[in-house]
Amino acid sequence: MTNKKTILITGAGGALAQQVIAQLKNRYHIIAVDFRRRVQTHEGIHSYKVDYHKRAFEDLFRKHKIDGLIHIGRMGLYESDHYHRYNVNVLGTQKLLDLCRKYQVNQVIVLSTYFVYGASPYNPALITEDFPLKASELTMDLVDSVELENLAMIYLWKHPELNITILRPCNIAGPGVLNSMSLLLSRKIAPVLMGFSPMMQFIHVDDMARAIAVAFQKNIPGVYNVATADWVAYQKALQHCGCKLLPVPSVPDILPKQISKLLGWKAFPSYLMNYYKYPVVIDGALFDKTFGFKAKSSLDDIFNYCREKKALNIL
Repeated sequence: MTNKKTILITGAGGALAQQVIAQLKNRYHIIAVDFRRRVQTHEGIHSYKVDYHKRAFEDLFRKHKIDGLIHIGRMGLYESDHYHRYNVNVLGTQKLLDLCRKYQVNQVIVLSTYFVYGASPYNPALITEDFPLKASELTMDLVDSVELENLAMIYLWKHPELNITILRPCNIAGPGVLNSMSLLLSRKIAPVLMGFSPMMQFIHVDDMARAIAVAFQKNIPGVYNVATADWVAYQKALQHCGCKLLPVPSVPDILPKQISKLLGWKAFPSYLMNYYKYPVVIDGALFDKTFGFKAKSSLDDIFNYCREKKALNIL
């Protein structure tokens, strides 16, 4: 069909982006981009490996008439140092949004994270979208996440023609997901801070892909938490996944951070230590109501997958 819109999807090599592509490929032309590698994807989908800062990236906008952008291609917290992450996540996103303005892209979805709220003992029981973003006050390693959001917010209000939707999901888990929490759930032995087991939320990667697809199709700009209305204590989640708990001393504060750095625990990084102490439970009601969304997978579905794969030594 010649009247299909064209969507550029960044971070195309990740499990979430792959699921988003699968959700949208029959209704839209897809341009798949990843700065890490060229992705093998579905037939008829153009795939590119290109850095956001390179001239070749702008060439994509010249070559293809891009109608929409789904920006999933953030560099993860454990993938590089703070300086490189800032360049990719913040300056790269700014370049991307400027190209959207220049080439008249009229819809943008930016994937953020619940980490931007910051983990604190003073957090409310349910955090709504208007709660301050405090993560950068607690650790410099999350500055790029907050700055990316602030940048997207500026463009949201300053350039309404971009129709920007910012999504702040809870912990995404499931097949192929390689974030810090999924790495923890996949371990046979998982560290826990002695005396702490905060409530946590999880959403299956398939449900998160559906959430992104629905948000793009309905095109209602704004900022939205994406989370299920169910949560579980961190230590219970690990046990449900078949993990053996490894208690780590929680005091003084510097001790668990030093242990994490010494042992090189990518799944339990020192800069996320507060998230294993204090709850960050987000309210996803606004997204569910606005987009008519309901997650299909339960916590049991997520935990059963981790437990079964672990038993087969696949994880």
